[in-house]
Parts: sequence; structure tokens; C-alpha cells
Amino acid sequence: MVKSLWVAEQAAQYTSGLDQLVYRSNLIGADRRVCNIFGGNTSTKTIEKDFRGRDVEVMYVKGSGSDLGSMKAGNFTGLRMEDIRPLFERDEMTDEEMVAYLGHSMVDSKHPRASIETLLHAFLPFKHVDHTHPDAIISLCCASNGKELAKEIFGDRFVWVPYIRPGFTLSKMIAEGVLANPNAELVLMEKHGLVTWGETSEASYAQTIRIINEAEAFIEARVNEAKLFGGVKHAALPADVRRQIASQVMPTIRGAVSDSKKMILSFDDQDDVLAFVGGQDSPKLSQVGAACPDHLVHTKVVPLFIDWTPNADDVEGLKAKLKEGVAAYKEQYAQYFERNKHEGDVMFEAAPRVILIPGIGMVNTGKSWALSQVSGALYHRAIAVMRGATALGQFVSLNENESYNIEYWPLELYKLSLAPAEAEFSRKVAFITGGAGGIGSETARRLVSEGAHVVLADLNLEGAQKVADEINAKFGENRAIALKMDVTSEEAIQAAYAEVAVVYGGVDIIVNNAGLATSSPFDETSLKEWNLNMNVLGTGYFLVAREAFKLMKQQGIGGNMVFIGSKNSVYAGKNASAYSAAKALEAHLARCIAAEGGEFGIRVNTILPDAILQGSAIWNGSWRNERAAAYGIEPDQLEEYYRKRTTLLVNIYPKDIAEGIAFFASSKADKTTGCMLTIDGGVPAAFTR
Repeated sequence: MVKSLWVAEQAAQYTSGLDQLVYRSNLIGADRRVCNIFGGNTSTKTIEKDFRGRDVEVMYVKGSGSDLGSMKAGNFTGLRMEDIRPLFERDEMTDEEMVAYLGHSMVDSKHPRASIETLLHAFLPFKHVDHTHPDAIISLCCASNGKELAKEIFGDRFVWVPYIRPGFTLSKMIAEGVLANPNAELVLMEKHGLVTWGETSEASYAQTIRIINEAEAFIEARVNEAKLFGGVKHAALPADVRRQIASQVMPTIRGAVSDSKKMILSFDDQDDVLAFVGGQDSPKLSQVGAACPDHLVHTKVVPLFIDWTPNADDVEGLKAKLKEGVAAYKEQYAQYFERNKHEGDVMFEAAPRVILIPGIGMVNTGKSWALSQVSGALYHRAIAVMRGATALGQFVSLNENESYNIEYWPLELYKLSLAPAEAEFSRKVAFITGGAGGIGSETARRLVSEGAHVVLADLNLEGAQKVADEINAKFGENRAIALKMDVTSEEAIQAAYAEVAVVYGGVDIIVNNAGLATSSPFDETSLKEWNLNMNVLGTGYFLVAREAFKLMKQQGIGGNMVFIGSKNSVYAGKNASAYSAAKALEAHLARCIAAEGGEFGIRVNTILPDAILQGSAIWNGSWRNERAAAYGIEPDQLEEYYRKRTTLLVNIYPKDIAEGIAFFASSKADKTTGCMLTIDGGVPAAFTR
């Protein structure tokens, strides 16, 4: 049952009508069983002073594109009721006329555009109105016998309105139905949702929760767990096997869905998903249609359901079915678009947003990890609705044309236009070794600032996690993840890439940056020192690049590697034979990979920095003392020594190297591979030739 989250002591802190509305809205949005993410709307009518000091009745309603769970006062729109009430006398009004009219009725032009369903709130004669999408209510509204069952639950206390797209006509239908029924306590919107109201904010919220629980109790009394979704056809594979298979197939999925625009993926194997993908009736049930109009923009009309018998030994068979399934889905989506399009419509990416795999779980796609999560969150709600609707009768949805007219509805697309514009590295995943250090962390910040998702791999997990936490606090959940990884361990590197495949679906950019440095005269260089440099700087770069190469080939959408070499890649550093030789190896390895990667769209370039002292674990260790000794100076004189030996008389900082990495990883360098870029302030001895 849905629990009331109302706390009287907290509510008492909010004295204005708008503040009370924010509190109520956040409670409604806090439980996704009550209202979809980005869905629903709430309102309050109150008296305020206008700019001339006159008392005017103002309705505050949710602004378009906001989410009830997180919205604040600034996300609501205030409208003058004296302007809006006369609209009830009209017989019809187009969407375009409604939007323009509401714009003129706003008390502040800086407020966001009013919700699509503003008139629903305005026409109802109640001070507080809530429109929500509760699982239990939509189960009832999407059941073939829903209206008849509603009579059993609510008697004469409800108004039922047939499905019609939100707007003026639906708003008027709802108001007329409520006015015609003096016993009405709620409105059930066929295939859509619930409307409730109250004389106080608390009463409106309490009514919403009470009505939901009445419906839920009725449904749960009729649920037969053993027969859900037609009974179990496929049991879920063990959790570790599911995740292992997901790591193997998600790069294949990412490549298949990214032919038009790259997608970020996420994996979900929660219990309700596993129950649904394993159901006997689920393949057909999943193709009936969306459980709620609000889902369509983020989930499309139907998911892709893979016809595969769970078998841990048939991963290659699953990959083949995924490729075939995605290709067929895109073809069918293009046909759906052609059948229903209006003049001026531009087709979205045809790839599925939701992919269901028996025994494994659900894979979601989106232009960002956050939006892939939205698709997943909404499909959890769809599963809950199908569970309830099939317990009551037959699950029904919008027809194809109704679905299209929501998915490509200008007023719905307006919400998407409110999202930040995509940037250079949007839809891309960057894997950075040495992510906790100066160059690695600065590179992560640089790439994320232009849309990337980043993986910070480092032996220093605490340091990498600190950088990831900083990035996520600024740019949003899961824009960065931290992984502990030893670049000399083949198993650790393979495990890291497997984890990234599950978290994001794959990788686009590799920054091979992990490093160390030692200094000693050649005849005093021990085999241990030599092997240490070769293992980390040679073998480590090889292993990181090789596993990335495999993954990028599997995705089939190209890729980008940037190696962080050194001035010493081309210059024989004094007392640094092991380090310099390993750095030379890196630069030539990059060229070799570039030669092989071209046919797969994989570019590989190298940056040659020098003397990056800031934020470097290398320079904060014995290397500083060793290099100072080699030059016959004190350690604290190194920075000035390095500055003076450059032709530009400058010091080099991590952000300078990050800029170089961003260039090589960007579209500006699309036709550059096998190249070396020196960022050292100009050290003549290291000029490439």
C-alpha cells in the first residue's frame, strides 16, 4: 500500500499557498508508484496582490517539463483566474490558441510555460487539484473492463472520461463530468491517470493517497502470483551470471543502437523486471502499447523483446539475436513513423529505448545515463500496470495513431527542448587511467564539462572516488565512476572494462595516462627498475589499449585513444634510460595501433608533455629529488628550472594537457591519427623530427 508522507510539523513551516503546493508536489513525486518521473501536475488557487496592489485570484500550476519530485517554487507558473475562467464557455480551442492565451494570462512573464493540462486544474471548482499516474489507478484504467470494475470500487464517487489527448477538450469534459456528479471525489482518465482535489493542500494529498489505496487493495485481492504474466516460462539466471552476460552483450547492443546517434546504456535486473521477462505471456503483452501517454517520449510505443532461451553458454547466440532484433525494430519504427507522420515531423532515433532479455533483465538506452534511467524507471511502472491490469482483465493501451500523436505532439516535444543542448562529448564515454592524478582528474573535468561520462581508473581508488564525487555533485548522478585498477594486471583491466560495459554500455575514448617515473644512471639501473617502467608504461599501456580495441571493434562505432607520452618519448633524458625507453615504446605502440585501427574508425594519437609538477603523484615522490640531483639543483628550484629551459618561458599545467586530450578526442581531429602533439612550452632538444 502507498503510505502518506505528510508530516504536519514540516507542512506547518510553509505558510504561503505556493510553498504548500511545492511541499505537496514533492511528496507526490517522491513515490513513483504515485506519479511518473516528469509526469503529473498539481495546482493551488490563492489570492495575491498584483502590481497595482489589488487582490487577484491566482492559480499556480506545474510548469511544463518539471518533475514533481524535485521542483521548487520557481518551477510553477502563476496565472490570473479572471482571464482563464471565461474559456470554459468556449466550445473548442486548438493547442496553439491555448498556449498563446495562457501566455497572456501569466502573472509573471519569467515563469515557465504552463503545463499542458493547466485548464484541467482551472476548470475544476476546487482550491487544490492533483493529477497523478498511480500504478494501481492506471492498472484499472488500462484494463478492458476497467470502467465496470471502478463501479465496484468507487460506486458513484467517480467520473470516467474516455481517452482523449490532453488539452482544452479533455479539460472541459472532466469539469463537466464533475459538475454533473455531486458525489464525485475523483476522475479516472481512461488509459491515463487520476484527478483528485481538496479544500486544503493536506486534504488534496490525503484524498490522492486514499483513492490509490482503495484501488490497490481491490487489485491485490485478485492477483495470483503464480499466474502473473501467464506463469513462469523462463527462470532468471544467477545474479553473477546475468551481470557477466550483460557485460559481454552490452557493447554489441550499444553498437546496434548507435548507428544514427551514440547511446548510453544502463542495465537493470531488479525482481519485477526478471519476473516480467520470464513470463509466458510477456512477449505479446509487451507489444500491446505504452501503459501511460507520459511514457511514450522516453520508452517509445513498445520495447524490443528478445526471443532467447536463457543459457549461459549461448552468449554468441544472444548477440546475434540482439543485432537482428534491433535491426528489425528500427525498420518497424521507420514504417510506423511513415504511416502516421504529419507534415514537418522529423523522426527520432529509431532504436529501442527498452530492451528485454529473458533470464537476464532489461537494458535501457538514452542520450545520457540519466535519460536511460528515465526509460528504465518508466518501464518499471509499465510492468506494475500490466501486472495489475492483467489481474483484473485484459491490458489495453492507446492505438497506434493515438500513440504517435503523443510521441510527436509539439506540446510534448517542447518539454524535450528544455534540456541543455548537446555538446562535443555528449553521448560519449571516456576511460581515463591514472584518473586520480593531476592530468587524469583535470582531463575528466574537461571532458565532462562538454557532456562526457567518465571512468576514473586508478590504483588510488580513494583519490579517484573523490574526483568522481566532485564531478557527480556538479554534473549529476553517475556522470563519473571510479574503479580500482592495476594497469599491469590483465585480469584487473578486463574486469574494469566489463564493469564499464554494464554501467554505460561501452567506451568511446581511452586516455592511457597511468604512470610512474624513476631516475638513475644507466649503469646503476637495476633489472627491477627496468621491469617496473616497462610493466607500467609499456605493458600497462598495451593491455589497456588492447582491451579497448576489442571493445571498440565489438561496438563497431569507431573510437579514440589518446596516449600520454612524454618529452622523453623523443628525447634521451639524462639518468632516465628505463623511463625514456618505455615512453618511446608508448609513442610507437600508439602509431602501430593507429595503423591497424583505421579501418575500424579507431584513432590513436599521443601527447608529449613535460614537467607537469602540479597534482602529480610522480613529482611529489622521489622523482622530484632524482631529477633535481640530475640537474645539480635543489628540488624546490625545479619548477623555475623547467620554465626557463622552454622557449616560451612558461610552466605546463595539467589543464594544458587536458586541452590537448580534448582536441585529439574531439570531432576537430576526426581526420588525425598516428600523430604526436608536443605540449612542453618548447624544449628544442625534444622537437620532433
